[in-house]
Amino acid sequence: MKLRTFSCCLQIALLLAVSELAVTASADVKLPNVLGSGMVLQRDLPVPVWGWADAAEKVSVSFAGQTKTTTAGDDGKWMVKLDPLTANSSPARMTVTGNNKISLDNVLVGEVWICSGQSNMEWSLNASLNGKAEVSAANHPVIRLFNVPGHTTSPLPKETGAGSWQVCQPRSANGFSAVGYFFGRRLHLELDVPVGLIGSNWGGTRIEPWTTLAGFESVPELSEIAAQVRNYKADTKVGGGSPAAIYNSMVHPLAPFAMRGGIWYQGESNGGEGVTYYHKKHALVNGWRQIFQNKDLAFYWVQLANFQQENRHPAGGDGWAKIREAQTQALDIPGTGMAVITDIGAANDIHPRNKQDVGWRLAQWALHQTYGERDLVPAGPLYKDHKVEGDAIRLTFQYVGEGLMVGQKNGLKPTEQIQDGTLEHFAIAGVDRKWFWAEATIDGDTVVVKSADVPEPVAVRYAFTMNPAKANLYNKEGIPASPFRTDRWLGPSEKLKWTEVGDDLPPKSVSGSSTTVIFQNKAGQKVKIFWVEYGGGLKLYGELKPGGTRKQSTFANASWLITDEKDKPLGYFRTTPKVGLAVIPKR
Repeated sequence: MKLRTFSCCLQIALLLAVSELAVTASADVKLPNVLGSGMVLQRDLPVPVWGWADAAEKVSVSFAGQTKTTTAGDDGKWMVKLDPLTANSSPARMTVTGNNKISLDNVLVGEVWICSGQSNMEWSLNASLNGKAEVSAANHPVIRLFNVPGHTTSPLPKETGAGSWQVCQPRSANGFSAVGYFFGRRLHLELDVPVGLIGSNWGGTRIEPWTTLAGFESVPELSEIAAQVRNYKADTKVGGGSPAAIYNSMVHPLAPFAMRGGIWYQGESNGGEGVTYYHKKHALVNGWRQIFQNKDLAFYWVQLANFQQENRHPAGGDGWAKIREAQTQALDIPGTGMAVITDIGAANDIHPRNKQDVGWRLAQWALHQTYGERDLVPAGPLYKDHKVEGDAIRLTFQYVGEGLMVGQKNGLKPTEQIQDGTLEHFAIAGVDRKWFWAEATIDGDTVVVKSADVPEPVAVRYAFTMNPAKANLYNKEGIPASPFRTDRWLGPSEKLKWTEVGDDLPPKSVSGSSTTVIFQNKAGQKVKIFWVEYGGGLKLYGELKPGGTRKQSTFANASWLITDEKDKPLGYFRTTPKVGLAVIPKR
């Protein structure tokens, strides 16, 4: 009897012990990878620290004399926010305590930036100009690097990801983003504080996969993409081109890590777009500012470099001209800036090796606008306004700095002023919209443009082409002017084919390069205009009275269905990359 009682007690004790071990194991406090030893925390802002534990588990975070305590929610998630910290280059320890204790060592406080985009941001330090020497010199103990590894996607936002913080030294800097490194190095040297750089990049990607659902929803023109993302399920198959899919896997696990801002080098894969890229840039910035819980998150991007053979037709408008224009127009987003690099590209290489100037020019924006160094001119001349003066047009600019000049950039050398040089790549046109190369001269802080072929000018274009290799307007700070045009004329057009339909709908739209369609109603009756969505649904864009016209931004390979007032299908148009003239015929 005693033996049986002892056996029962032993079994109960063992069960209790195992149960306690199981509870302890399941209750371990866990942190995301971005919160780790060696990290840099953002100074002067509240610092979120978050993770997972058992429901109702008490969690405490201690750092720099602060202790913040919270309780995990029913879903096991918890978060505290440290009060703003001052910069600190001395390694410190953070402890996170629940049923277990985590110690994070070698933690600094300074400035944190995310560096993101496609291959030109991903381009490694060792492959940049003078890469071997740059890597050898990359010993900066208080610069820390966090690289999101691999190229991964997800249909829904992921809470965990991979990566770890590394001290900046040749081994860790070797494969890190060259643009990110040169940007961060300049910030560290100028500000004399630790700098944390987070790299999340994927070559060959478009902007849409990096954008959040909330970002798409914030821009009415992108409602169809938002609808597509809202329909994602856990088992939806997505890839590197799927909207929000890269963000979900390679950015969301980082949020809401406190940071000062982001730098962005992307656009080649959206190179055929114009105004649609402008809308997508708004969506990207809006979404990231929301997810990182910082409405003032600084955001600086790189305008696409000159590339491919030079087009010597004065009208320009080819290749990347319109996406550069969209990148410039997106500067209407507060707290943003753009590094112009149309002077350091290569005709035969989409990956310019000179990443030093790219990082330097991005840092110029950050130092001026984010860190208040107002004596620095953040950019080259940016078109502001124009005035017709007889047979000439006078142009005015922002960011003139110490004055305008004819310049020349060679490799990593500072821009050289060309005394008595001639400005290149200015074109001028009259009301007939025929373009001619123009004579352009610097007059104080303005440029005067004229041509004997255009006695009554109305518009000017500068460097408005895929490869404006000879463009040479700079300010005396050595930063190039951004390409621009003063007109808003549409490009080459073509009449679109009208296809009659019965009860069957036209083909679904397929995303393509941005363009414009002009509807002309000659049907003799009021009609409705519907866009055929990617999934085949219909979205009403408006009605058109007999004899009326409507200009609509769209993209190549879009289908537009025309119905009568009672929604009876009449016919459809399929757009092309050219401006489309969509004449609705009389039946």
